[in-house]
Amino acid sequence: MRKAVVIAAAAGALALAPPAFGHAIVSPPVAKAKVLQQFTLSVPTEKEGVTTTSVELFVPPGFEVDSFEPSPGWTRSEDPNSYIWSRGRVPTGEDAVFRFNASLDSSKRYMFKVRQGYSDGSTVDWNGPESSDTPAPLVDGVSSLGGGGTTTLTIVALIVGGVGVLLGIAGLATRGRPLA
Repeated sequence: MRKAVVIAAAAGALALAPPAFGHAIVSPPVAKAKVLQQFTLSVPTEKEGVTTTSVELFVPPGFEVDSFEPSPGWTRSEDPNSYIWSRGRVPTGEDAVFRFNASLDSSKRYMFKVRQGYSDGSTVDWNGPESSDTPAPLVDGVSSLGGGGTTTLTIVALIVGGVGVLLGIAGLATRGRPLA
C-alpha cells in the first residue's frame, strides 16, 4: 500500500511539473579573469523533426578566444566578432557542443549572443534577459575563485580545535587523576 502511494505521488509530481527547456550556455558560468582556460558552448536542439545545422557565437568585448577543440562534422569560420559552426546535424533532444580556450580581461559579467540555425531555415537568437525563453549565455569573471583567504571564523575554529587537542592530551596523560 505504501509503495503505491509513493508511486502515485511521484507520478502526480511529474505530471504537474513544468516542462524543462534547455538553454544555450557557455560554461563555466564563473571564471577567473586573466587566466587561459577551457570554455564550452552548448546549444540544445529543441524543435521537433528538424536538426541544428549552424551555431554562431558572438563574443563580447574583453573575452579573448585563443584556440578551438576540433568539432567533427562541423565547419568553423570567423567574422570580426563571432565564430560560426555550420554543416552540422544535431537532432532533437541533443546539444551542439563546442569547446575553446579563452581568457577574460577583467572581473565583470560577460554576455554572449548565440544564433542557432535549423534545417527548416528557422533561427533562434539566444540573446534575451535571464528570465526570457531565450536567455543569453552569461559568464561572470572574478579576480579569485576563492579558497585562498583566511577568515576570522577559520582562525577561531583552529584555536578552539587546538585547545581541544591539548585538553585531550592532558586527559590521557593524567588518566582521570586531578591535575593539582
